[in-house]
Amino acid sequence: MDDDQPVASSLSKRKRTPLTAGLAGLADASSVQAYHAMMAVGVGSGALAPQSSIEAALTPERLRLEQEQGLFNDVYLLAPVGYFVLGFDTTILQINLVGADLLGVARHNPQQMHFRSFICARFLDDFDRFVRRALNSKEVERCDLQMTRARHEQGFAVTLRASADGSGQAFRVVLELAEGKLAALERSEERFRRIVHNAEEGIWEIDAESRTTFVNPKMAQMLGYGIEQMLEQPLTAFMDAEGCAILERNIVRRQHGIAERHEFKFLRRDGSELWATLATNPIFDPDGAYLGALALVSDITARRESSELMWQQANFDTLTGLPNRHMFQDRLRQEIKKARREGLFLALLFIDLDGFKQVNDRLGHDGGDSLLVEAARRIGGCVRASDTLARLGGDEFTIILSGLDHVSSVERIAQNILDNLSRPFALDGDSGQVSASVGIALYPSDASDPEALLRHADQAMYAAKNGGRNRYSYFTPDLQLAAQARLQVALDLRLALAERQFELYYQPIVNLRTGGISRAEALLRWRHPQRGLLSPVDFLPFAESSGLIVEIGDWAFRQAAAQVRQWQGGLDPGFQVSVNLSPVQLRGDAALCQGWLEHVAALGLPPRSIVIELAEGILLDEAAPVVERLRALRAMGLQVALDDFGTGYSSLAHLKRFDIDFLKIDRSFVQDLVNDSGDLALCEAIIVMAHKLGLQVVAEGVETAAQCALLMAAGCDFAQGYVFAKPMPAAALDALARQGVAALPGG
Repeated sequence: MDDDQPVASSLSKRKRTPLTAGLAGLADASSVQAYHAMMAVGVGSGALAPQSSIEAALTPERLRLEQEQGLFNDVYLLAPVGYFVLGFDTTILQINLVGADLLGVARHNPQQMHFRSFICARFLDDFDRFVRRALNSKEVERCDLQMTRARHEQGFAVTLRASADGSGQAFRVVLELAEGKLAALERSEERFRRIVHNAEEGIWEIDAESRTTFVNPKMAQMLGYGIEQMLEQPLTAFMDAEGCAILERNIVRRQHGIAERHEFKFLRRDGSELWATLATNPIFDPDGAYLGALALVSDITARRESSELMWQQANFDTLTGLPNRHMFQDRLRQEIKKARREGLFLALLFIDLDGFKQVNDRLGHDGGDSLLVEAARRIGGCVRASDTLARLGGDEFTIILSGLDHVSSVERIAQNILDNLSRPFALDGDSGQVSASVGIALYPSDASDPEALLRHADQAMYAAKNGGRNRYSYFTPDLQLAAQARLQVALDLRLALAERQFELYYQPIVNLRTGGISRAEALLRWRHPQRGLLSPVDFLPFAESSGLIVEIGDWAFRQAAAQVRQWQGGLDPGFQVSVNLSPVQLRGDAALCQGWLEHVAALGLPPRSIVIELAEGILLDEAAPVVERLRALRAMGLQVALDDFGTGYSSLAHLKRFDIDFLKIDRSFVQDLVNDSGDLALCEAIIVMAHKLGLQVVAEGVETAAQCALLMAAGCDFAQGYVFAKPMPAAALDALARQGVAALPGG
């Protein structure tokens, strides 16, 4: 029999099957009475069960479970009478197959039609009173009236029964045609044949041994078989192992008269997967013996695939395929519960890749992504399948090592990770080199809740990074105290900005040819309410790690610009002030540089009035934002000085590339300067090289007249240090510049 053969003939051929008690038997008067009984208690367990089974199955706990599982309305879908769930304004919220057929509306009611609109006009008052009684009574209310599909069509007599819904937000109505028993039976059988044949859902009937006794054309089409090919086949013939296991667990529940809804994975004839929900109702004979079940089958393959994709995206990192932060946090909570229950400890490893930023800047995001994928693979090879490896974001990974009985296992794994990550990475014809800093926190000794354990592992990771990188470090209470101290300093710094506790001191830069002071370096100080005047070494590291250095640096730039404007008016029109710039500021918002340019212009300052001092290591940072910021500063007309020259790894190519104006010789070369020292030779070489490149040279940390004389003899242009003056407030420097420094050696 092919899929197009009329269902009516199939029904007549299979009178010997439970279908007699199923589809065709739905029109039996006893079944209608069973629905009336179900209305009396507010819900039913299955349209096909006899009255005794219904009464036995209806318990408060049973009703609660069915409502929670979303089974309530599936019970009525194939009822032999019209069944409706209505809003208080009679909007049709849900409707079964017979109800939709009787009123000629779509079952999902896209037009949001009102049930009252189908009541004949002369019965509207009766209907309204009937609804009010139903909503205010605990009993089932009955009303005989006439309905019509359309206002101009002839009405038909019906009996309505209604009761309030347990949710308090709707009520239920059963519609039964008022016609003779035989006529009702014949009409019902004809209607059900039509409904089953044209149903949008699959209908599948099985016997007590779970063998197929009936399917409608839609069901056969969904699986790609002909109807006859499915008959007599066990349900398991169309399932994989997963579906069979679910089926076995639920057969017993069906035999006890419990309506079920489950998701199953079927196998189509072509081998593809069909995910479907089965809303099943048990079938009993008049004596209550289990005959089988009738299932309404809905294809949810597309919805499930979409749900699986959404779940995957919500819980797994798209680049590496590892659990993401959300999944990691859930697993950490579960593993801590398990460790607490079993009396074991677990270790949390927090891994940060050292040098990843440089590789990413040099090779681009594609190269960086390739490195992260390979790093994830290498780390994964160091842990057990039962452990959780997650990527939190960027170059940060975490590992949950559970079920451990001694710490040595943690150390072995951590060292193995370090060894594997320190090997070079082959990246599409290029190579990259990174290492790792690993922080380790233990449950329960370091923390007893997930948030604290993660925080402590993070602190231990930073301890490893500050300790030289490419190593692991355990969390200790001292790290926690240090973290709390950092947090407090960050809070104090923010308060200092708001309350104007910062000050600028200035150290004069002396012209070694004239002895005049026409330059100064602005140096930040913090007048702390409790600790007094603090130098940058006491707070700048905290300002950089918290990001506040951007705001503090912006304040310092504007303050220095205002001060140099005063000195140009009172001391020297060409006076310059040097302002130190942090690498964090260079990587920040480009609008900052633009704001400085506008501020300088508003003050009427020549841009060359400000010299930006950069640490030598910044030249090695090839990140695009850093290069762009430096070029923007030069384009503004600001001059650039390279601070602490000689202590880093910058090359002559870097000096040329970044268009430097001044080299500042580091104090480490000046402090031991004597006639026959190697430091003197280095200083002379730096000065000669700088002059050849068109740069001027400033010596820092000059503390003696002898040092000053040697630098002058070597041709150094400027010097600053305690031999001239310590950093001082602006007013003191103003007075010193007017007075002039003591005579230079040999002057």
